[in-house]
Amino acid sequence: MPSSQRFEPPSFTELPYPVYLRIDDFATDTHCLSHRHAWGQLSYSASGLMELNIEGQNYLSPPQYALWIPPEAEHDAYIHQAVAYHSAFLDLSLCHDLPSTPCALTLGPLLKAILADFAQRRVLIPQTAADRRLADVLVDQIKLAPCTRNYLPGSNDPALASILAELQREPGSHRTQAQWAQQLHLTERTLARRCQRELGMSLGEWRQRQRFLAALPLLDAGHSVQTVALELGYSTSSAFISMFQRQAGTTPDQFRRRHTSG
Repeated sequence: MPSSQRFEPPSFTELPYPVYLRIDDFATDTHCLSHRHAWGQLSYSASGLMELNIEGQNYLSPPQYALWIPPEAEHDAYIHQAVAYHSAFLDLSLCHDLPSTPCALTLGPLLKAILADFAQRRVLIPQTAADRRLADVLVDQIKLAPCTRNYLPGSNDPALASILAELQREPGSHRTQAQWAQQLHLTERTLARRCQRELGMSLGEWRQRQRFLAALPLLDAGHSVQTVALELGYSTSSAFISMFQRQAGTTPDQFRRRHTSG
C-alpha cells in the first residue's frame, strides 16, 4: 500500500515483560512493513481506522473491536484515518488459551477501560504490583473476549478499496452497486464478482456490517435509535433495528443496556 510515512515494529526479540503495551498516535497514510514476532498481539485502535493484512487476510479495524494476531503470524498495517493505537503484546506462555488463527474480538467495557488507563498513564511495562495485577486482568479479559463475525474485510483491489473508503467516510450513502459500478467503469456483475473474491461477501452485506459498527459509538454516546437510523441512511427505525438484530442477535436498546451494564 502506498504511504508517505512508516512506523516500525518493535526492535526487541523478547518482550521486556510478559504483558507489554504499545501506545502510539499514528497519522493518516502511515504504514508498517510486513513482519512477524514470537508473541501474540492484541491490536486495538481506540480511534481512527487501521487496515491490517494478517496471513494474507485483510481486516479493517475500527474502534468497535480489536484484532488478535497469534504468535508468528505475518502481518502489516496501513493507517486510513489517524489512529490512537493501544496494543498489547502477550508472551507466548500467555497465548495457549487464545485463538491460534487471526480473528476480530469484541472488547467489553472493562478491557477498554484497562487499555485506556494504561494509555492515559503511558504505562508500557507494568512496574508496580498494582499495574501487574491490572495486566493479569487484561490478559483474562482478552481470553474472555468473544470472536465476532462482524469484522470488516478490506481489499487491495484499487477500485474496490476506493468504494470501501468512501463508505467508511459516509456510511449513510444511498449509492447503489449499479451506481458504483458505473462510476468505476465496470459492469455490475464484474463488481459483484470482485466483492465476493476480495471480501468473501456481497457489497450489500459489507455495507450492513459497516453500518452496524458505525452505530455502536453513536449508541454508546446516548443517541436515540431513530437518530442513529437516520444518520446511517435508514428511512425508518424499524429497518435499522432489523439490520442490527441480524448482526448482533439483539435490538439496539438491548445491546446498549447490556453493554452499559457490562
